[in-house]
Amino acid sequence: MRQHVQEQDKIARRSNFEAVESNLTPEQVKLEAARCINCKNPRCVAGCPVNINIPGFIAALKEDNLDKAGDIIRESSMLPSVCGRVCPQERQCEGNCVLGIKGEAVAIGALERYVGDNTKAAIPQIKPSGKKVAVVGSGCAGMTAAADLRKAGHEVTVFEALHELGGVLRYGIPPFRLPRKFLDREIANLKEMGVKFKTNVIVGKSITLKQLKQDGFDGVFICSGAGLPKMLGVEGENLNGVFSANEFLTRVNLMSAGRGDNTSTPLHVGKKVAVFGGGNVAMDAARTAVRVGFEEVYIVYRRTEKELPARLEEIRHAKEEGIIFKFLVAPTKILGEDGYVNGVELELMELGEPDASGRQRPVSTGKFETMDVDTVIVALGTGPNPIIQKSAEAEGLEIVTDKWGYITVCENTCVSSHPEIWAGGDVAPIGESNAINAMGAGKKAAKAINAKLGD
Repeated sequence: MRQHVQEQDKIARRSNFEAVESNLTPEQVKLEAARCINCKNPRCVAGCPVNINIPGFIAALKEDNLDKAGDIIRESSMLPSVCGRVCPQERQCEGNCVLGIKGEAVAIGALERYVGDNTKAAIPQIKPSGKKVAVVGSGCAGMTAAADLRKAGHEVTVFEALHELGGVLRYGIPPFRLPRKFLDREIANLKEMGVKFKTNVIVGKSITLKQLKQDGFDGVFICSGAGLPKMLGVEGENLNGVFSANEFLTRVNLMSAGRGDNTSTPLHVGKKVAVFGGGNVAMDAARTAVRVGFEEVYIVYRRTEKELPARLEEIRHAKEEGIIFKFLVAPTKILGEDGYVNGVELELMELGEPDASGRQRPVSTGKFETMDVDTVIVALGTGPNPIIQKSAEAEGLEIVTDKWGYITVCENTCVSSHPEIWAGGDVAPIGESNAINAMGAGKKAAKAINAKLGD
């Protein structure tokens, strides 16, 4: 039988930002590791974008060799405590587990989390290469690339635009999903390896790509994320009380808005909030809204529950925390009075033919309803901030982008149209936008950079 972590009481957790899930116990780890049948063709590894030796680390757990398990994981990933919490295992490693065909997959994510939390990274001996690499962004892709580049002996400097490190892991994912002590621990491991970090540096403004080259950097990996919110484009979107999920989560997660009176970024907390969207970011925003004190929190989604792209675990947690789901409705107008939100107009939808994603397309029924809310949070995704691309263009550097502004790269190497500039993660997406795919891009880029600089 699959072992499950314990969870904080669903009522109590509505009023705190402590971790919802605890770790497995040592006894549970033994029982869960014993379930792995050590397949000859481990499909779980193929399902992992960074190809962690999953049977190998689980075998070490069976031998009660926790440190060995940690070393095996960190050969591929320096972020086990992070990945064990935020990766969509049900669609990747666990989704490919043979045991899951007729029963329950091995709890690979919970085992990885346990190992990450309870082992210390072994710092490798590094032989200097004499080369310098700049990494733009300290999120999943950036930290992964920085680790692999540093292991190859390069001097690595990570430039972060914000005042704290971690990228979307810190400003986007709430601490009840990713406790900050574990994120800080992963970053500390990179610092111990010799990776340098510079905060409050906006590449494209504070320093340009050409200046990085002039400063002696032999290669640049751009992984600045996609921080430009996509809004609804409807009437009333400029009213007070309308937030992008990006702004809302950043203010709460990074600047403590809405979490007590002693903050330099206060947040007006109303009574009813509508969160538009159905992905993990929408769930994070809604669950955060509960914790900062909104009395009624709604997820408003234009398809049905079956089509929700968020992780099943996040949907379950949201329901347990009292979040109300409204399906088959789409916003057409945000209503207001005296400059403030006081409602939304919703169009009733029905499902039609499948779209390019394979999900049934929502189609208007021609019917409308209104909903009384005083706050709106838009969680419809983000696009790439054009600062770096425009700065490069002004300097005469050729970095080709697609029609949406994402940097165009080679899927196998992450190299851009400029031979000394690589890009990955949400600024140059390949496949699903999530932490582990960004890490996969970081590893691809680091491998390509190492090969280039070793020529």
